[in-house]
Amino acid sequence: MSATPITNQDTVSASIKYSIPPGDGSQARWDFTSNDPVTGVEERNFEEGQVNVMIENIRGQEHLYSLDRTGFLFCVRPTKMHASDFQDEKKVKEEYYPESIQLIKDVTGASRVVLFDHTHRLRRPGEPETSSERRQPVSLAHVDQTTAASIIRVRRHLPEEADTLLKRRFQIINLWRPIENPALDWPLALCDFRSVDMESDLFPVTTLFPTHTGETMAVKYNPKHQWKYQHGTTPDEVVLIKCFDSIQDGSVAVLTPHTGFQDPTTPPDAPFRESIELRALVFYDY
Repeated sequence: MSATPITNQDTVSASIKYSIPPGDGSQARWDFTSNDPVTGVEERNFEEGQVNVMIENIRGQEHLYSLDRTGFLFCVRPTKMHASDFQDEKKVKEEYYPESIQLIKDVTGASRVVLFDHTHRLRRPGEPETSSERRQPVSLAHVDQTTAASIIRVRRHLPEEADTLLKRRFQIINLWRPIENPALDWPLALCDFRSVDMESDLFPVTTLFPTHTGETMAVKYNPKHQWKYQHGTTPDEVVLIKCFDSIQDGSVAVLTPHTGFQDPTTPPDAPFRESIELRALVFYDY
């Protein structure tokens, strides 16, 4: 049984890692196929810098935030999965995927949802973030997809239907859930889309993987950014994170930068954060 939601209403001062574009004006690149033999960190040609920001705990005010208004949404939706079930890839795909598809449909009103990926994260102090199959919480503000990469995702996963699907509204939405314990350790911070300058705050990063090349959005510091989190998100609660929306006329949020962060209010004996994040192509009939 999951712990009772925690209702701390404080705003915390914490460090967020932002990205700094390559100084020579070249395309930013992050090579996940090549690791530094000493640090284990993947090679990249851009820098990062830590900035202290205020992060508001919106526990109790979740109704003020939505996918179309702010780019993210919190809701209560218990899973039938037990904590140990998330160690079983077969169970995740055969049992958690279908219930998550229904959850996303219920919340968004979408006509079709296709899950194309998931990541199981477990914080392991002292190891690089991507050092193992169960990766650690990401500690860098980012958006998972650019517009070009989002379109490529549709063509890659649904090649025969892509031309038709791309004529209507589609989104990429991540579904994030803690496993076993409330996410007191390294919770998830989300940046309200209304505080993001799409033209100046983001830049694309080419990401190189063994199986494919992708493109994500890095986030530059802007003092206007408004960061939010839900203190002590429980395994019965989920966060929907909009990474892309094909509607880009100013009427809805297009995306939301997000990152894990070290919460100064985390109890010293809090379990290391464990979570699962699904990535979904979300389609509409209009």
